[in-house]
Amino acid sequence: MFKRSRKKIILAIMGALVLLFAITLSVIMLASYREIRQENMAMLKRHVELYYLDSETGGLTVPPDAPPDMPDTHGLEPPGRPPLDQKPDYQLSTFYSVAFGENDTVIAVDNGEKEVYSEEELITIAKEILGGNTASGRTGALTYIVDKRPGYTLVALMDNTVSESGLSTLLRNVLIVGSAAILVMFFISLYLSKRIIRPLEENDRKQKQFISDASHELKTPVAVIDTNAELLAREIGENEWLANIRYENERMGGLVRQLLDLSRAENAEAPMEQVDFSRIVTGEELAFETFAFDHGKTIQSDIEDDVHLTGNPTQLTQIVSILLDNAIRHTTGNDISLTLKRHGHEGVLTVINDGDAIPPDKLEHLFDRFYRGDEARTDDGHHYGLGLSIAKAITVKHGGSIGVSCQDGKVRFTVSIPIK
Repeated sequence: MFKRSRKKIILAIMGALVLLFAITLSVIMLASYREIRQENMAMLKRHVELYYLDSETGGLTVPPDAPPDMPDTHGLEPPGRPPLDQKPDYQLSTFYSVAFGENDTVIAVDNGEKEVYSEEELITIAKEILGGNTASGRTGALTYIVDKRPGYTLVALMDNTVSESGLSTLLRNVLIVGSAAILVMFFISLYLSKRIIRPLEENDRKQKQFISDASHELKTPVAVIDTNAELLAREIGENEWLANIRYENERMGGLVRQLLDLSRAENAEAPMEQVDFSRIVTGEELAFETFAFDHGKTIQSDIEDDVHLTGNPTQLTQIVSILLDNAIRHTTGNDISLTLKRHGHEGVLTVINDGDAIPPDKLEHLFDRFYRGDEARTDDGHHYGLGLSIAKAITVKHGGSIGVSCQDGKVRFTVSIPIK
């Protein structure tokens, strides 16, 4: 049980770490790309502001009011501002532009003095952008702005390859290193958890072994006491003290049997075979009808036919018996609901009875050994808080799950066992 719990805890922790890492990486990536694209768009807007087209020459030139010594660099800032080649951000960026006159005639093309895109390619891209009727956006690795000016329309583009490739490389390295770190953490957690839980596993094993050994050892003295009490009753007849001895010995015998059942359910490997669970449930319903009638209760059943499982018939019968006995003894109403349905690849057994509300903090302990912390598990002389523990151990052995819920005055026990 501890091994399964340890694996589930480790897997849950690692799953949470992987999810947290993925979310963190996604947020970093989105925020970084968003910031870079905003910065690129801001630079492109600045480039558009600096763009000047000489209407006489039909080309890019220095603004007419620029100082005489300012160089012609395909769009200069107005006087008093530093030229573009003195700005590191602009120096590392590549800008392109295409100016269109009337009837989409090309007036000027600037390929940034680089051969990444030819003039024909830039013209084709610019025309596609104009056809989209958008003022700004992205196309491939290019950010663009469309600026309509008196006499011409400017399509300015900026190449984002350099600015975004570095970020992509960084994120790829973070992903590789982060994944390796999580993998290392997984094996470290596995090793540490094994060392931490090992004493608990050993303690649980010794506890189960003690229960098993003590139950076997108690069988003999209980049987001897019962035999001697019966022989003594024949000798002296009815006696109050002797009756009390026999009653308490009977209780002790019942406890020993339940302890042995719990030990077998948790430790022993029961033989498995193909069984008709529908037939088992129907048989137990018939067996408990008289017991329910004696308590003034009735069993309402809805059992689907041909629900076949791979399991141990004796143990599966024990699950149904425990749940029906628990429902009949502790219901506050008159009707017990028993259903068996096939849901997907599972056979689902449900037992419902009327009952007082059980606090959530007590519901989770109902399957603990010897737990009788609420009215749902009071002692009538022959029950010791082991029945539901046995039912859970058997269910787990069959690869299934058992749960309990309490809502609207109804207590519902549900057992799901895989159909193999």
